[in-house]
Amino acid sequence: MPATKEKVSKKQIPLRLSASLVTELTRWAEDDFRSLNGQIEYILTQAVREKRKTDKDSDNQN
Repeated sequence: MPATKEKVSKKQIPLRLSASLVTELTRWAEDDFRSLNGQIEYILTQAVREKRKTDKDSDNQN
C-alpha cells in the first residue's frame, strides 16, 4: 500500500499588495513555475524557517 500524504489544512486570508509588487511576484512565480499564491506561500515559509534558525542560533549564543 503506497504512503499517502496528510491533508494540510489551509486558511484563506485577505491580502492587499501594491500592483507593482504583484507584478514582480508574478514574474518571480513564473520563473519558478509556481502560481502567484504558491510563490507567496513559498516565500513566507522560507522566511519563517530563516527566522526560526536565527532565533535558535541567538538562543544558543546566550
